[in-house]
Amino acid sequence: MRLPVEYVPQTTTSRRPLAVWLILLAGSLFFTVAIIGAPLALTRSNTATAFIIYEAFSHLCHQLPERSYYIAGQKFAVCARCTGIYSGFVAGVIMYPLVRSLRRIDAPDRKWLFLAALPLALDFILSFLEVWENTHTSRLLTGMILGAVAVFYVIPGLVDVAINRLWASERQVSDPVNSGRSFATAPSDYSAPHRRI
Repeated sequence: MRLPVEYVPQTTTSRRPLAVWLILLAGSLFFTVAIIGAPLALTRSNTATAFIIYEAFSHLCHQLPERSYYIAGQKFAVCARCTGIYSGFVAGVIMYPLVRSLRRIDAPDRKWLFLAALPLALDFILSFLEVWENTHTSRLLTGMILGAVAVFYVIPGLVDVAINRLWASERQVSDPVNSGRSFATAPSDYSAPHRRI
């Protein structure tokens, strides 16, 4: 018979959700600043830095000059649509704690993600079919919508991994009755009311 040897509190003061948010904010800001940093590096004759940034983004974006914004006579590291996705993602990360608790690990219904992608898809398809010509502005705005909404699926997933998966070993306690073997304590169901019976 296994005996409980350590009290497991029903609430947590873990700062991991905040840490996940701060890391994601820093990372997304870094990527967004790099988009403008590449052309600015070129204007300052820092070609090595510019090359590294352009090369890194070349694996994520087609980087077509005619579909990109320019600053100081040099094109951004990504196209207008990708600029929208990245900047929308940053805006979504910044706004997320004002709209939703960082501790929530449930994602919204997937239909909202598909609805957010719909304007982008229509902008692309209608232009491809030559029904209308999309612009830098339409690409930027439709990308921003998708980027901002994607945050509401990324953050809960990362918080879930940070709390329930990566540090699951911290919930292991020693069992003196069973020769030092360990067993996992049961997590509280109070953090996830939708899972209660």
